[in-house]
Amino acid sequence: MRTLYFDCFSGISGDMVIGALIDAGADPFQMEEELKKLNIEEEYTLSWEKVVKNGITSTKFDVILSRKPEHLHEHIHSHEQHHHHEHSHSNDHSHDHEQSHILDHNEHSHSNSNSHEHHHHHDHRTYKQIVEIINEANFNASVKNMSLAIFKKIGEAEGHIHGLPLEKVHFHEVGAVDSIIDIIGAAILINQLGIQSVLSSAIPTGSGHIHIDHGIYPVPAPATLEILKGVPIAASDIRSELATPTGAAIAAVLAESFCPLPTMTVESIGYGAGTKTFKNHPNVLRIIIGGMQ
Repeated sequence: MRTLYFDCFSGISGDMVIGALIDAGADPFQMEEELKKLNIEEEYTLSWEKVVKNGITSTKFDVILSRKPEHLHEHIHSHEQHHHHEHSHSNDHSHDHEQSHILDHNEHSHSNSNSHEHHHHHDHRTYKQIVEIINEANFNASVKNMSLAIFKKIGEAEGHIHGLPLEKVHFHEVGAVDSIIDIIGAAILINQLGIQSVLSSAIPTGSGHIHIDHGIYPVPAPATLEILKGVPIAASDIRSELATPTGAAIAAVLAESFCPLPTMTVESIGYGAGTKTFKNHPNVLRIIIGGMQ
């Protein structure tokens, strides 16, 4: 059985997942073509490049927003590095896209292991609108179901935290284009690689505090912790946010089990770079793809 293992020793975020999948051999150009089915391609361009994180060559994936924002949100989610490679795309707006928080997390200064400056539009998409966009896109059943399940996981967590029913949840950031791309792009690439099962390590969430609209919150952020209910989380002394809601939801929804690296015949390995650089370890997500009996 073709299995993908998330080795989350430095946490997980949506763009790290896509970077790691590309690094492991997935075709980003096919993903880019598939994403056009969403009919929002005028809002972004995609970028990916090789970077070196503490001695490990990895792939950094970014979404660059096309329109000038009506309103600026600066998230400093921690994951490092501006992208430089714009494979034949140009844009008036560069976006250190990294992790995506939602709802009212509009101004974190996350010292997250995955940092990122978001310049977002003021248009907030509702959960219902995102479901409609996905249902109308004519993706294959696997991509559609994965994408809907991940968005539902995040929407339910946010609704629980804010005391709202799912249909009333507004996605400020996960509804932003970059996070839609992260979630659906990951589903496209996993499907493209013919993955039949997904496993994951425990998820380190980091430590410390983050600044969001509602004030100073502990790491993991409330939505992230809600998403990770039932998932083993790992202690970390890194004072930074290592797992974002998007990354946490991808792992929580797709992984059938959380375990040490299983017995498998390794076929490919991918490293997806975060934005921030840490002194003592590479800030990357490692994925291992191979056959299991």
